[in-house]
Amino acid sequence: MKSAWLGTAIVLIAGYAHPVWAWQGKVIRVADGDSVWVRPKQGGQPVSLRIDGIDAPEICQAGGQAARKALAARLMGRTVQVLPRHQDDYGRTLAAVSLDGEDMGGWMVGQGHAWAYRQGSGAYLALQVQAQTAALGVFADSNALHPRFFRKQHGPCYR
Repeated sequence: MKSAWLGTAIVLIAGYAHPVWAWQGKVIRVADGDSVWVRPKQGGQPVSLRIDGIDAPEICQAGGQAARKALAARLMGRTVQVLPRHQDDYGRTLAAVSLDGEDMGGWMVGQGHAWAYRQGSGAYLALQVQAQTAALGVFADSNALHPRFFRKQHGPCYR
């Protein structure tokens, strides 16, 4: 008899005292340009995930709808690999999400649908610079406002 975890990779990440389980699941909802709901392949309740390392425009912000549509077109109904990394201050799971080996955080930034989360030191900064240089997505507008500043000025879209 196979156990439920058979075939699931265990990945050790520096700084973690315990193993982090990579798992697969089907994307059943795309909430916005950096948040998805994934139903684990092994069954169980869908998991709300925020793609780690990126910050997509708020849904009510310029570029927000386009970011959600792009991510939905790419992932909706598809099986993805999920590597949980940590939880944010709101208790959400931040995870690397990949489709057929392609990192979706990098894809979103490279397409101009999100900013690298850590300005100046993020893993996706080079992709952001390329998207800005090519004026892709939100970077086509030279006055595009980083979501962090948008939230400070306008608050969250959902109240």
